[in-house]
Amino acid sequence: VVINNANNIQASPSIVIIANNGPGCLVRGLYFLFIGWWATFFWINLAWLFNALIIGLPLGLTMLNRVPQVMTLSPGSKRLSVQQIGNVTLINTSVPQVAMPVRIIYFIFLGWWLSFLWTYMAYILALTIIGLPLSFAMFHVIGFVTTLRRN
Repeated sequence: VVINNANNIQASPSIVIIANNGPGCLVRGLYFLFIGWWATFFWINLAWLFNALIIGLPLGLTMLNRVPQVMTLSPGSKRLSVQQIGNVTLINTSVPQVAMPVRIIYFIFLGWWLSFLWTYMAYILALTIIGLPLSFAMFHVIGFVTTLRRN
C-alpha cells in the first residue's frame, strides 16, 4: 500500500503476473508436423519401458507428464490462485494433492493400465485432424490419469 502524504490517498497494490506461453502457434504447429508427432511415439514407448522396469518408474512418470512438451513444445499448465485479504494479496501456486497412500493404491490397481490406454488413445487421436484438440487435452491430464497428480 502506498500512502501519498500530500493528499492522504491510498492506492491499492498492482499485481502483474507474466505467463510463459512458450513458442508461438506457428512454431509449435511446424514442430508438431515435422518432429512432434513421431518423437512423441518414441517418448511414450520409452516412458512405458521405464515404468515396466519398476526401478525406472520415477523417470517414466516424469516423462509421461512431459508428453505435451515433446509433442507441441507446450510449456504446460499450472494453477495459480490470487486472493485479496484486507491489505494482503496472497498468490498461491501449490495445488492440494490427493493423499499419497490413495495415489499409490490407485496407480497399482487402476492408474498404470488406464493411463497406458489413455496415452495411446490420445496419440492415435493426435494423428487425425479432427481428434487433435481432444488429443492435446488428453495429454495435458495424463499425470492425473496415471497417479491422480494435479498440476
